[in-house]
Amino acid sequence: MTKREIVLEIYEKTEIPQKEVVTTVQMTLDIIMRALAEGRNAELRNFGVLEVPKRRARVGRNPREPGVDVVIPARAAVKFKSGKILKQFLKKIDTAKL
Repeated sequence: MTKREIVLEIYEKTEIPQKEVVTTVQMTLDIIMRALAEGRNAELRNFGVLEVPKRRARVGRNPREPGVDVVIPARAAVKFKSGKILKQFLKKIDTAKL
């Protein structure tokens, strides 16, 4: 699903002008991104939580040069943990159709 599809679905259900819906959806995403960039979690009740765990530094290997170690620095990442209602919806999915 794209941001455009979200905007169209909200527009069809509410008839709020698309321009306003686009602005609102983008502002929502910007607020969430800003919170994550500050290292804060974003909790969307019943949907899920976007967390910012710290990935520790580690040593990797280049398959083209197996004898050379590559240091991968510590970094922040984004992890999604689904909420209760989303989990219930996911249990109903027929995995054979995926």
